[in-house]
Amino acid sequence: MITLHSEVSVQGIRGDEFLNFMLNCTDADYQEWWPDVHLAFHAIQRYPNEIGNIVYFDEFIGTTRLKFKGVVKEYIPGRKITWQMIRGVRLPTWLEIECKQPTDDLHIVHTLKAGFSGLGKIFDPLIRVYLSENFCVELNDHAQTEFPMLVKLLIKRRESGI
Repeated sequence: MITLHSEVSVQGIRGDEFLNFMLNCTDADYQEWWPDVHLAFHAIQRYPNEIGNIVYFDEFIGTTRLKFKGVVKEYIPGRKITWQMIRGVRLPTWLEIECKQPTDDLHIVHTLKAGFSGLGKIFDPLIRVYLSENFCVELNDHAQTEFPMLVKLLIKRRESGI
């Protein structure tokens, strides 16, 4: 299993605000968050408890363009969302965003996990080709930049009553 992990602390927002944005994001919201980098993010299919929701992501991580669908596998209100990536079939790849708020600061943990279990582990080196060292650096830089940007957007919206 390959795990790429980023952590960012921000102020002025709660975990429920952050994750509600992620659950209800539209393409316009996503583009406003980070123009020319975030291209599309929207729900394709929704369910009442969020589990099973299918979303479409399209964004740049550094020089890499990522386009994929994701299905919500886990949702803990205000605390965590986990999507499993889909490219025709469900891939052995999960994106998790966890919010921890032990103080006034919101601690956001962004984790990308990819890999097989059992005998399928022999294919993990192929995943490492795609998730190169350069991509790992770019993904961390992306998270360090995007989450503070989202907080600013959400605070601006809250203050303007949106």
